[in-house]
Parts: sequence; structure tokens; C-alpha cells
Amino acid sequence: METVRGIIVLLHLVGFALLLGSWAVEAFKRRARITAMMQWGMTTALVTGLALAAPWGLEHELNYMKIGIKLVVLLVIAALLGVGGARQRRTVSIPVTLFWSVGVLTIVNAAIAVLV
Repeated sequence: METVRGIIVLLHLVGFALLLGSWAVEAFKRRARITAMMQWGMTTALVTGLALAAPWGLEHELNYMKIGIKLVVLLVIAALLGVGGARQRRTVSIPVTLFWSVGVLTIVNAAIAVLV
């Protein structure tokens, strides 16, 4: 069971890396753009995060407050990606604050995971 949990943790990190990495590529190109990789990364992180939040017969208690806060932040990221993607399809550009909010919230989510 611990091996399955380890694989899910790895996939969770891959989802985070896809989201932050594709955001960073667009930021360094100086283009405020939502890409499909950002949405795939967010979806992967969400699904695997929900799987990790399930009690797997662990010896220690899960920190449900941390899990809840991370879920709320990820849902806000998902909403920003959805709104940004829809605006991008309509007008070809998105507000810069919306784009930078995705990156900042992704880093905040990682900081919560590591520091709390």
C-alpha cells in the first residue's frame, strides 16, 4: 500500500511541476497566456491530491486543515485557469493580474505543502 501511495505522491509532484513549469515558461516569454499544460497540471494535482487526502491506513493522523486550505487554493487556481482560458479564446489576451495570480497561488500552495 505504501508503494501505491508513493506513486500517487510522485504523480502529484508531476502535476505541480507541469502547472508551475508551463506557467514559468509563459512568464519568461513575457506572454500572459493560459496553456493546456497548465490545465493538465492542475487537474493532475487535484485528482492525486484528493487521492492522497483519503485515509490509507496510515499510522499518523492527516492534517485536514492543511488539506482543506490546499484544496481551496487549488480550486481558486482552477477557477482562474477556467476564466483565463475562456477570455483567451474570446479576446486572445487575458489580464496580466489573472496570469500572475495563477503563478503566485501555485507557489503559495507548494509553500503550504512544505512548510505547514
